[in-house]
Amino acid sequence: MEFVIGGIAAVGAGCFTNPLEVVKTRMQLQGELRAKGQYTKHYRNFFHAFYVIGKTDGILALQKGLAPALIHQVLLNGTRLGIYQFAEERKWHLKDNGDVSLANTLLISSTAGAVGAYTGSPLYLVKVHLQSKSAASIAVGYQHKHEGTMHALRTIYQEHGILGMWRGASGAVPRLAVGSASQLGTFYVCKEYLETSKLLTKEKSLINTSVASFLGGFAAGVFMTPLDVISTRLYNQGVDAQGRGLLYSSYIDCVRKVWAKEGLFGLYKGFVPCFARIGPHTMLCLVFWDLLKDGQKALMERFEQSEKDVS
Repeated sequence: MEFVIGGIAAVGAGCFTNPLEVVKTRMQLQGELRAKGQYTKHYRNFFHAFYVIGKTDGILALQKGLAPALIHQVLLNGTRLGIYQFAEERKWHLKDNGDVSLANTLLISSTAGAVGAYTGSPLYLVKVHLQSKSAASIAVGYQHKHEGTMHALRTIYQEHGILGMWRGASGAVPRLAVGSASQLGTFYVCKEYLETSKLLTKEKSLINTSVASFLGGFAAGVFMTPLDVISTRLYNQGVDAQGRGLLYSSYIDCVRKVWAKEGLFGLYKGFVPCFARIGPHTMLCLVFWDLLKDGQKALMERFEQSEKDVS
């Protein structure tokens, strides 16, 4: 049930935030391995990217990759949040005195994020390929020819086998380990502080959850963007017949080349859409998750009470 709750919460959030993911992917691929001023800038900023994509590719292009994105959310967050809820129910995230342990929270959330990232990697690969695909006049990055989710999965498997489905996972695992640790760590510490200090409200409420989840999203955006850029580049690059990357041979090679050619700015490409996506997504996902957990807890308590009444 923990995994189902995590997956449902993430899908609810993903439906609203996928257009931001499309914009983020395009901006992160723009000017790949080129110094500033040495490439055509199709997307001048966050809002201009929305306008250009909608005008050139059509308004529906802003929902490109929605199917694999939602399946990825189920696999990623069903696993990630499910593992965390499993640990939470056993109080592994708490100190002996009952307070939230930051160290335990970071360890559990980073481990859960890494496992979730690896589990959902094939769908994230397809999502990036579909979201980067565009009209030639505004194309950025390598352009894959997939016609849809199933066509993409079939093509990748036929050309590169089962291991090809996990191409780019080396970028996803550190991305989600760091992102999950910063997101859930900030969320739980802030939520506990708000509830114990009664800074915003005297009772446990949706306000505390919303504020804590927003701060969790901001922390994830700051720490995750450079890793997100590397992950997007590794997933989207073309490969040769042996499945070797045409631009990057490894995670470290990608970091080194982006830093050398694009500098620090290159590692923070797409920060605004990244935060604009992960901020609302984190808020929606963690609020849905908290509400679903409360609903599950209330349902279980009612069920246990009814069993006692019967006996």
